[in-house]
Amino acid sequence: MPYFTRLILFLFCLMVLVESRKPKRKQWTGQVEMPKPSHLYKKNLDVTKIRKGKPQQLLRVDEHDFSMRPAFGGPAIPVGVDVQVESLDSISEVDMDFTMTLYLRHYWKDERLAFSSASNKSMTFDGRLVKKIWVPDVFFVHSKRSFTHDTTTDNIMLRVFPDGHVLYSMRITVTAMCNMDFSHFPLDSQTCSLELESYAYTDEDLMLYWKNGDESLKTDEKISLSQFLIQKFHTTSRLAFYSSTGWYNRLYINFTLRRHIFFFLLQTYFPATLMVMLSWVSFWIDRRAVPARVSLGITTVLTMTTIITGVNASMPRVSYVKAVDIYLWVSFVFVFLSVLEYAAVNYLTTVQERKERKLREKFPCMCGMLHSKTMILDGSYSESEANSLAGYPRSHILTEEERQDKIVVHLGLSGEANAARKKGLLKGQMGFRIFQNTHAIDKYSRLIFPASYIFFNLIYWSVFS
Repeated sequence: MPYFTRLILFLFCLMVLVESRKPKRKQWTGQVEMPKPSHLYKKNLDVTKIRKGKPQQLLRVDEHDFSMRPAFGGPAIPVGVDVQVESLDSISEVDMDFTMTLYLRHYWKDERLAFSSASNKSMTFDGRLVKKIWVPDVFFVHSKRSFTHDTTTDNIMLRVFPDGHVLYSMRITVTAMCNMDFSHFPLDSQTCSLELESYAYTDEDLMLYWKNGDESLKTDEKISLSQFLIQKFHTTSRLAFYSSTGWYNRLYINFTLRRHIFFFLLQTYFPATLMVMLSWVSFWIDRRAVPARVSLGITTVLTMTTIITGVNASMPRVSYVKAVDIYLWVSFVFVFLSVLEYAAVNYLTTVQERKERKLREKFPCMCGMLHSKTMILDGSYSESEANSLAGYPRSHILTEEERQDKIVVHLGLSGEANAARKKGLLKGQMGFRIFQNTHAIDKYSRLIFPASYIFFNLIYWSVFS
């Protein structure tokens, strides 16, 4: 019996062992399992992986002191520079500066960054490596504001070649000073410069140069400005001396801008010219229409003042005269002289009337004839009105014989003044009928003012164009 029990236990254990070694059946899911490609199982060697033991770095950054320049203590390290101008954003006459966005690239060789490569390929890094190695300390001379773009990450690229050559590129926007000369504004051309220089290293330690000469500066063909035409981009280089530190290599990006004149023709020159021409209208208005001529003169003067103020508000406060100032102030003088012309006409007319009034009081018996003669020459009254004003009733019209007798007596009493009037009557009787109620100053002003202004415009545009 014990033997039989041991046999049963042995068989049971054997069945359990056999059942556990059988493969389990997978549950059917309706999907066919595709075989995996064999190349996915092949693992590529990760060169950046830090393995156990002593780590092996691709760039031996920690083995060198990168606070020193390459070849420290030896000859100056050459650093080539090239620039690609992306955009010329704005030109400000008030602040006398410009804003430019560009790609700035540096080229140099640092043997401390050399590495072995079977394929002789370069390695590219972002801005995080820049803080660990030596890079040129180039800055913008006379810059007011500048920054490196950081969207979506810092726009910095570092490319290292196996032999130690380095390419360092940045995308920068800089606002720099531009010394402008506004003596010919707005018919002017401006030349601005963006200057690059090492801040700490003199020409004995760092030699800054344009990598490919004039080909080192490239611009986008789509660059344009609303007020300027970009005529020329070119590069230059020279040495800059500081009395306390020494000589430094300085690179220049020069560009020439010519201002578009059409905007200023519409906004400044045409309105000023129209105001001057409008002031001439007063020469054809009756000299006795005081409100009309005075209001017209004051309106043109105030309008010219507004134009001058508006132009100067958008310009720097320079201590010299600009071309637009000459044109506007000469136009203002013409408008102001038209107001003074009417003041002279009104004054002389008042003096003339006062003299005639005194003559009538001095010769009461002849005042009627004098007034009648004056009205006939002036051409503003008819013969019946003149006889009525002279003391004769309208029904009593002087005959031709009586009128001649009265005129002869009147001329004999009035002396030299009436002799001049008699001469004017004989020579310019038709002229007085054409220019009725017109003073001689008005007649001359109609010709002198336009002729003088046209002559001024011819000289102005020939000199400043």
